[in-house]
Amino acid sequence: MSLEDARTLPPWRRPAALLVLMALAMPISFATWSALLNNFVVEVASFQGDDIGWLHTVREIPGFLAIGVIFLIIFIREQLLGLLSLVLLGVATAVTAQFPSLGGLLMVTLLSSIGFHYYETVNQSLQLQWIDKKRAPQMLGWLLAAGSAATLLAYLLIVLTWRTYDLSFSFVYWAAGGTTVVLALVALLAFPQFESPNPQTKKMILRRRYWLYYALQFMSGARRQIFTVFAGFMMVERYGYEVHEITALFMATLIVNMIAAPLLGRAVSLFGERAALIFEYTGLTGVFLLYAGLYLFDWGPGLAAGLYIVDHILFSLALALKTYFQKIADPGDIAPTAAVAFTINHIAAVFLPAALGYVWLVSPMSVYVLAAGMAMVSLMLSLLVPRHPMPGHETRWTAPAPQVAE
Repeated sequence: MSLEDARTLPPWRRPAALLVLMALAMPISFATWSALLNNFVVEVASFQGDDIGWLHTVREIPGFLAIGVIFLIIFIREQLLGLLSLVLLGVATAVTAQFPSLGGLLMVTLLSSIGFHYYETVNQSLQLQWIDKKRAPQMLGWLLAAGSAATLLAYLLIVLTWRTYDLSFSFVYWAAGGTTVVLALVALLAFPQFESPNPQTKKMILRRRYWLYYALQFMSGARRQIFTVFAGFMMVERYGYEVHEITALFMATLIVNMIAAPLLGRAVSLFGERAALIFEYTGLTGVFLLYAGLYLFDWGPGLAAGLYIVDHILFSLALALKTYFQKIADPGDIAPTAAVAFTINHIAAVFLPAALGYVWLVSPMSVYVLAAGMAMVSLMLSLLVPRHPMPGHETRWTAPAPQVAE
């Protein structure tokens, strides 16, 4: 069904509704896995810094191989591939606690990561194809808020029930993974297959004029890995946070994001991608330097928790990178470039967690100093984003071709 014909459907069966349902389904598994992971690996699997580094390196391998989506969409529609990826994520999350060893967790994490990264690749592509450019920042903000709401629900249930009912890791993982599977199956059965307005190129594309987008994606992936791998791990290892405590921190972060994400989407519309990215990377530089300071001055878990929340608020501004690409891209390049961008985003992610896991054993502060340096490089690159990006005007060094009167 074309997007034009989809407007005749009831609101709950339109493409926007499907995007919202998918935005709700994914975080239920991923957020639960993340909330329990650090306690599970420390308390049950007896992980140390090098072990958690290897786990996250394996988790990022499918992201590096996200380019495989280009070949899969030759045979499978993007919409179907995204929903099947959600099913795989849910199943792998459900069985996580059945493998309480390094080898077992590496295997099940690899499977869940394939589901997560292939879903994210396709989801980003569908968002940029199905949402009008003028509405994209606001709509992406609302989709972030919907995902935050689903994550908040998962965290709230963990906080309220973990100690009260003496829940096990196994039960919670089964419940979260099963819920994602059910929602994905509902999406498969309830929605028609929507046809995007522009046929997508089904081969790998690397265009010179997208170089700044590629560079920003690479730095974003490298910098994000440090926070994803070590921020939550630090809260458990250094400050002794328990499951319900770290989940409460995650929950507070999500409440703030639910409020902030639509506002940030509106801000990107008003001030442009360039201003948003400059603000994000300036803030992240400060956040990582303060994280490093925690090991010099021992400011305590309160500041660490505050920095965690601020980082997530700034991370919401990553939607500006999506809309920057949407504005400069040829319409048929969106799907293949989304896959290529995910691969570029995960180049550093394949080796950084394992390598920095060993650095962490010697000097955790050095890990955050490196992250601050990466944020500064991103800041320098963001200065090259033009105020009004468009095809032919991808950077401040290029200018759009002059219009010729007919």
